[in-house]
Amino acid sequence: MSDEKTPLSEAEIEEALASLPGWRRDGDEITRSYGIRYHGGVAMIVHVADIERLISHHADIDLRWGRVRFGITTHDAGHRLTAADFDLARRIDDIAAAHRAEPLND
Repeated sequence: MSDEKTPLSEAEIEEALASLPGWRRDGDEITRSYGIRYHGGVAMIVHVADIERLISHHADIDLRWGRVRFGITTHDAGHRLTAADFDLARRIDDIAAAHRAEPLND
């Protein structure tokens, strides 16, 4: 893949997405939702936010009763998908597993 903040080609996006089961593309964003109790979701979000701060890349996060949804795109690359987005998605998957969040197919 390209530099972390360089927009990926369609072929690179397809390859990266294939390596992340459960993540879906929605335009120039990749998304995934997890089922988790509300307070567990809050703890998971704090964990994700700590990692985001360290890597200087952030997801859009939507917390609802029993569910957390993450949407990732690179804002400073014109809202395009970059390698940084797929790196963050992998990290979110690891954090979700640590918090015993259940991946949702929505």
